[in-house]
Amino acid sequence: MLICKMSLMYSLTCPTIFPAKRTLSNSFISFFHRNTPAVTPLHQKVSFTSCSGASDLDDESQLEEESFSGRRQITNYTGVRLEESVEEVGKTRLDTWISTRINGISRARVQSSIRSGLVSVNHRVIVKTSHMIRHGDKVECTISELQPLKAESEDIPLDIVYEDEHVLVVNKPAHMVVHPAPGNTTGTLVNGILHHCSLPTPSFHDQELVSDSDELSDIELDESSLNHTFGTNETSVRPGIVHRLDKGTSGLLVVAKDEHSHAHLSQQFKEHTIQRIYISLTCGIPFPPSGRVDIPIGRDLTNRIRMTADTGPTKCGKSRYAASRYKVVEILAGGGSALVEWRLETGRTHQIRAHAKYLGIPLMGDEVYGELVAKVNRPCLHALTLGFTHPCTGEKMQFSCLPPIDFAEVLTGLRNISTHKMKGS
Repeated sequence: MLICKMSLMYSLTCPTIFPAKRTLSNSFISFFHRNTPAVTPLHQKVSFTSCSGASDLDDESQLEEESFSGRRQITNYTGVRLEESVEEVGKTRLDTWISTRINGISRARVQSSIRSGLVSVNHRVIVKTSHMIRHGDKVECTISELQPLKAESEDIPLDIVYEDEHVLVVNKPAHMVVHPAPGNTTGTLVNGILHHCSLPTPSFHDQELVSDSDELSDIELDESSLNHTFGTNETSVRPGIVHRLDKGTSGLLVVAKDEHSHAHLSQQFKEHTIQRIYISLTCGIPFPPSGRVDIPIGRDLTNRIRMTADTGPTKCGKSRYAASRYKVVEILAGGGSALVEWRLETGRTHQIRAHAKYLGIPLMGDEVYGELVAKVNRPCLHALTLGFTHPCTGEKMQFSCLPPIDFAEVLTGLRNISTHKMKGS
């Protein structure tokens, strides 16, 4: 078994937990008991008409639809037109508002339409995606055509944990998107891998990809994607990628460097034989302190960038089986928080984040699930351990990489309030 030893910027105090050099003030505790804002379903007013610069829409070819829990879900938005007056009170970003009015569309697609000059407010063309709209504004929007994506080689520093001629294990930093998508065409892990491994530059033309900036990244790619993601395939923007992490999640990923390795690793993920251990900081303590969550996860019908536990027929759409095991490692801040270890049996979009929310312990810093924290601007979630069978040698390999300094600082601040380690941790 191969264990990777990494140099750390901070010292260890126990086998898996660590302090940081800086501390937080006790006022940090005030973030623990925030109420999750209510989400009100929005009435959509969209039309499906042809427009300048877009193909005429045809119900059978251009406008694809599917059943989405009784609602019409569009999968090709080219030419979709929105004309509506803003009824909300207060200021709201233009791109955010439009994405909530057209069911299922990605914010990256809306942003592309705005930048293309296809959106006007009060009959004035707006090209700034962050333009603030107010009550009474009249918004007119036409969704632009899809643009081909290319994964260009970029000289981006990578934290390489292990590498041989077949596989590459990388410690992904928080805020790095895994592969190019609308709204994130450069600066991704794939851009850096293409440069590091000197792989061909692939492109993508056939369908819309959802941007990781919209927080829609399956931890495991679906089977159809796995068949078309190796670096020599000229229709892919995901060369060598066999699994993903959310944009805000830090930690370990394995990348295939040849077709055989890609197929072999993909099969391991499909059979759930890959070892994956994550750690997180939660708001509150789960009860019981260890257990298994076996709740399907689907898209939240009121907020497309959020997943939710499927506890009823009207709460979410297209739910998929999801199972997670968890245990509390350390109780922090007088019970206001906990360091929790997660072991995945499946890999679904936002699986840990959605299951944590279901348990009543949303992750700290997770704005999407209602627990934004001042000292960290991403979910406190880290892929700590990754184990797999080497696709060529058959060797059992395991790698561990401790979380980055932002995670450590929050943990230190919580420990400074109080800490209690659980037995057996």
